[in-house]
Amino acid sequence: MTDPETLLRALFDAAIASAQPAQCLPPFLPPWPERGRLVVLGAGKASAEMARVVEAHYGRPLEGLVVTRYGHAVPCQGIEVVEAAHPVPDAAGEEAARRMLDLAHNLSADDTVLCLISGGGSALLPLPAPGLDLAQKQEINRALLKSGATIGEMNTVRRHLSAIKGGRLAAACAPARVITLMISDVPCDAPCIIASGPTVGDATTCADALEVLERYAIPLPEGLQAALAAGALESIKPDDPRLARNAAHLIATPQGALEAAAQVARAAGLPAYILGDALEGEARDVAKVIAAMTRQVLRHGQPFPRPCVLLSGGETTVTVRGSGNGGRNVEFLLALALALEGMPDVYALAGDTDGVDGAAEVAGALISPETLAQARALGLSPRAILEANDAHPFFAALGAQVITGPTLTNVNDFRAVLIS
Repeated sequence: MTDPETLLRALFDAAIASAQPAQCLPPFLPPWPERGRLVVLGAGKASAEMARVVEAHYGRPLEGLVVTRYGHAVPCQGIEVVEAAHPVPDAAGEEAARRMLDLAHNLSADDTVLCLISGGGSALLPLPAPGLDLAQKQEINRALLKSGATIGEMNTVRRHLSAIKGGRLAAACAPARVITLMISDVPCDAPCIIASGPTVGDATTCADALEVLERYAIPLPEGLQAALAAGALESIKPDDPRLARNAAHLIATPQGALEAAAQVARAAGLPAYILGDALEGEARDVAKVIAAMTRQVLRHGQPFPRPCVLLSGGETTVTVRGSGNGGRNVEFLLALALALEGMPDVYALAGDTDGVDGAAEVAGALISPETLAQARALGLSPRAILEANDAHPFFAALGAQVITGPTLTNVNDFRAVLIS
């Protein structure tokens, strides 16, 4: 068998490759419109690469604006690419969102908007709702990121505190035709959650957003609670007539990435089993479940005989209570290593397919049966580091980080456990 760590990295690379815009976007592009303008708008970590693929497909410079994360820009001929901050938004993203709305308001019924959306778009389009400012949105965003809220919960709040998300960009484009192409980075691939759905209707309400904020004890600026309670910040609903000419298509998903990895494992002679593409919960709790399943395979050959590869996706959470910065994939792996406690013949990789785990420019890491022993030999306390939510320096010390750089796509987290 191929070296376990080399094989795990090959699985991760296959998952990322399956969601590259050049691979998945062209089949969904519409014919060139017979009349009117074709305007490209977009947001997300993959949006610049998506824009480049669109220009290459049509063979001409196009007009439009996309905003992506710092370091994720690629050159386009006509479409303007703006970089902004993620996961905590900044003024560059706010200005890009404002300019995007200006472009949308200048469209006619003959025009077509091609909207390119991928994960990260929520932070990259931080135009505040009336009565809020960017500093207040940044503070709420930081609190949400540390709270343990799921991505669905966080984006419910973001949709209702925005002047562009929650269908508002599409409403501004009316009466133009809007075609949205989406790379999903969220559990269940819900279009309204991907980048907080700037071009799709939102069935959640201000009351839902307020309930999330109260559940996680997120402090609110003066007047915000009253505005939400009164429904004054409501998003655009799915039956809004301004969305009548809209269509949205998923062009890449976490499930597709897991299937691509499974094919590579099977080609290497290892049965591969997908446990789910939408696993959620605290990263350390998900690790305990995966560890229990791994032990069952080793001890009893159930539910799968060894050797095998267990694959899963989705987005876990980290409630940051310690001094570290979290990182759900590395926290998952450290908790998994502790739960397995050096169990032989088990190797694992976890990483974010965009190349960024939490706020660190690191995709994830690898563990082996020797991980804990190596750490302790260096004087590290794996348990204390887990309690501090500080796993990134732990894996850096072991030389076990997975670093890809910007992958120019994003189909959520990837986890693979190899049981040899």
